[in-house]
Amino acid sequence: MNIGIDVGGTNLRAGIVDESARLLSQEQIPVGNFESPEAFVRKLAALIERALDAAHAAVSDIGSIGIGIPGAVKNGEILYTCNLPLTGVPLAAMLRLYFDLPIYLENDANCAAVGEWLYGSGRETQNFIMVTLGTGIGGGFILNGRLYSGSGMAGEIGHMVIEAGGFPCSCGRCGCWEAYSSAPALIRMAYAAMEKHPDSILHELSGKSGGMDGRAVFQAAEMGDSTALELCRTYGNYLAEGLTNLANLFDPEVIAIGGGISGAPEHLLLMPVREAVRQKCYTGHAGRYPQIVTAALGGQAGMIGAASLGNAI
Repeated sequence: MNIGIDVGGTNLRAGIVDESARLLSQEQIPVGNFESPEAFVRKLAALIERALDAAHAAVSDIGSIGIGIPGAVKNGEILYTCNLPLTGVPLAAMLRLYFDLPIYLENDANCAAVGEWLYGSGRETQNFIMVTLGTGIGGGFILNGRLYSGSGMAGEIGHMVIEAGGFPCSCGRCGCWEAYSSAPALIRMAYAAMEKHPDSILHELSGKSGGMDGRAVFQAAEMGDSTALELCRTYGNYLAEGLTNLANLFDPEVIAIGGGISGAPEHLLLMPVREAVRQKCYTGHAGRYPQIVTAALGGQAGMIGAASLGNAI
């Protein structure tokens, strides 16, 4: 058994994972107010103890601890994270004061990639890419059967430019993929479309839910709303541009899409995206196209992958 921890901006989750990638227990606590790195590690240690108790397991039953961090890590140290003030923190060494076990740190999207590669949609592949569509766009690469981390910050695929001089991105550049294919980007485009089309059912749906979200766009499209249907096509085209770039760069066998938007109806998102990638993908000259699929493990991919880091790095 191993322990997988998913560090989010709002919540911390820990799970006990067996050799078949079954979650034997899962515990969650809010991040809360950040006091210090030491207090943060104490909170992680307490969360691990709760997960062990829930699984009726002891520390002696555990092979390793893996932690997914929303940022850059290297050799057990957090180099940078955007959600928490944990720059230059030797987290693995600090947590080892509580648990004398091998402790692995990785970027959270890399952890999701590992989980999907070993136990989900990327099984039996040698070259696999995980793309997470959420508040931002994250990516993880399995290349030649190994997790690729670069110097600690590989996989920031959301910050490749797909439209030079385009919409500003939070990273400081303009035209990044994240500014066009993340959940906030879809919501921004929805509000712009609603301004132009006051008769769209998007107005009614956003009013019912107290504000626009990505689900309302696809719900309105399923109801036949022409504004929402056009918005889905526009969003899908932007998504396909980035996926085509990844296919041309890495020639993967499978690209898995995770995150909240991946739950959109397939006929409105992945089916047209697959067709667009097939039309544009350079690897088609060799008769090869990546499979583009929905991630199989859902929200558990990060925890399962973190618990499995010892098998991939």
